[in-house]
Amino acid sequence: MSDLASGHCKPCEGGVAPLTRSESEKLLAELTTAWRLTADARALRREFSFKDFYRTMSFVNALAHVANIEDHHPDLEVGYNYCRVLFTTHAIKGLSDNDFICAAKIDRIPLA
Repeated sequence: MSDLASGHCKPCEGGVAPLTRSESEKLLAELTTAWRLTADARALRREFSFKDFYRTMSFVNALAHVANIEDHHPDLEVGYNYCRVLFTTHAIKGLSDNDFICAAKIDRIPLA
């Protein structure tokens, strides 16, 4: 099994096919079980829960740091005690290795 979290995102400007459902399911198996493929297998999602707003925002800031370093940014829904994360590679209208690399890195952020 490869270590996705040690990988780095590669720029994607389109021109490549998104991962197939089968390819995505194989990479999904390398993440924590909380990650899910969307029904159309074009995105990867996970919901995080926290004790309070401060912990939620601390997590969001850490996630933003990872996203900036990798130059691959998720869509987020943030509330008082939750953060919903959705990864997709917009340029190809589906999933790429970058989405799974970032999800693996986010799995390493300590949850308080």
